[in-house]
Amino acid sequence: MQVIATHDVDDVEHWFNSPKRAEFFEQRGMKVTAFRQPVGDSKVCAVLIETPDMETLQAALATEEARAAEEYDGVHPDTITIFVAS
Repeated sequence: MQVIATHDVDDVEHWFNSPKRAEFFEQRGMKVTAFRQPVGDSKVCAVLIETPDMETLQAALATEEARAAEEYDGVHPDTITIFVAS
């Protein structure tokens, strides 16, 4: 299953180059691809997450490890929006 998530970050370059995102998702059997806007100063970024199912993703995102990774990467959790194919 593919899921797209968008969110704001403090520093796009730090977020984009951080190894934490891949480490977090790969340890849980998921693959993640990061996206940023090619120009401009927007702080909105996106990830494509390949997950076995929505329950696996939701359980992972509810952990303290997820919060720590988000904090390290400068993610604003209150701005996270998740999209799924219907």
